[in-house]
Amino acid sequence: MIEEKAKEIGRLIGQSPEYQAVKRANDALGDDRDAVAMLRQMEQLRQNAQAMIKRGERPTPEMEQELDALFSKVQSNGVYQRLIAAQENFDKLMMRVNDWIADGIERGAASPIITLG
Repeated sequence: MIEEKAKEIGRLIGQSPEYQAVKRANDALGDDRDAVAMLRQMEQLRQNAQAMIKRGERPTPEMEQELDALFSKVQSNGVYQRLIAAQENFDKLMMRVNDWIADGIERGAASPIITLG
């Protein structure tokens, strides 16, 4: 019974406007070659910096400047901004869902009646 209800909630979330907006924005970002290239370059720089830190080295100021410049470019990209906004709205929905589940758990735990599915 719990599994069925969880799958139903998942289906409803997948059909929600918030999830659909994230999916569309993510697809649009994937189609933006410039944004994808910048994000990949940022990830490579981040991995290089982590490797340096593991070796006890400090990332160079040039690496930090390049990362800052890329981050500024990515943040000013309209497609990326739409994805961030959509993701924030979806995160808010998921927080509400978690609150509703927590409320249901509290009510279920307080209920004197035990039902077997």
